[in-house]
Amino acid sequence: MLSRLTPSAFPLFLAPMAGVSDTVFRQICKRFGADVMVTEFVSAEGIFHRNRRTSAYLEFAPMERPLGVQLFGADPEHLALAARQVVDWVGPDFIDLNFGCPVNKVVCKNGGSALLRDAPLLVAVAAAVVHACAPLPVTAKIRTGWDASSINAVDNARRLEDAGIAAIAVHGRTKSQGYSGEADWDVIAAVAGAVTIPVIGNGDLRCAEDVVKRRNETGIAAAMIGRAAMGHPWIFSEIKTYWRTGVVPPPPTDAVRWELIREHCAAVVARRGNEATAMASMRARLMAYSRGMNGSRHLREQFSSVDSLAGLEEIAARHLAAD
Repeated sequence: MLSRLTPSAFPLFLAPMAGVSDTVFRQICKRFGADVMVTEFVSAEGIFHRNRRTSAYLEFAPMERPLGVQLFGADPEHLALAARQVVDWVGPDFIDLNFGCPVNKVVCKNGGSALLRDAPLLVAVAAAVVHACAPLPVTAKIRTGWDASSINAVDNARRLEDAGIAAIAVHGRTKSQGYSGEADWDVIAAVAGAVTIPVIGNGDLRCAEDVVKRRNETGIAAAMIGRAAMGHPWIFSEIKTYWRTGVVPPPPTDAVRWELIREHCAAVVARRGNEATAMASMRARLMAYSRGMNGSRHLREQFSSVDSLAGLEEIAARHLAAD
């Protein structure tokens, strides 16, 4: 399935992250070497209503391809219908099913990670969407299990393969862990060894060395980068350089980081139209960008209240003058 999407021998996916991996950020990551994109997750009901928010989630530029739209839900018939509508509406390269989200507002609706403990429903949802979208590939993202006492990723991966899922991304934590603790790459390796479809490894891939190490040790077919890319989208090019040469390139200078920060903020303002709202939405992103920069603590204090591009320029001028 991966060879149908990209010629890369070991594709790098940008993980779908709510409030982060919008079209602006995906385009930035694509420029830095991300091979495959996945949208923020969208509910089946959102697809049916086709409101402004849903349209924004599904917006993408041609340069982002190959791109998958990620859906979540627990009603096989509804999700299959929603997936078919997405295919006809925006023409993605694949549909991705979210069986991994640990957030309570999703799980309480029997979505995301909730399906990890309901194998019949998991299979029914996957099979219905696969049938509705054929011949377009359908992928899935899972976690290692619901909690430490129910690690069932291998069994669930086998069920999903039998249901026609074309590739599986495995986040190496349980639902109960959320994003805390350490990712269990032994479980990811076990999944990679148990199915014939590609397995995409995800969790604690913080640098180029991590990705190459896990590729060599686990048999994964691709890697999915999430939080490490939030403030450091250069990670994709660093991984590829390290894989090719064995040398990790030096980190970008603060001046280079500022160029990207300005570009990112300006693009979000242009897309949203309202400068104050757009800049407020970027504050958490700016906090992520500040990691590794000189005087990062002071920068974060300033970023917490920035509300305009002009204000951002003032922060940048002061910071670069002090370097």
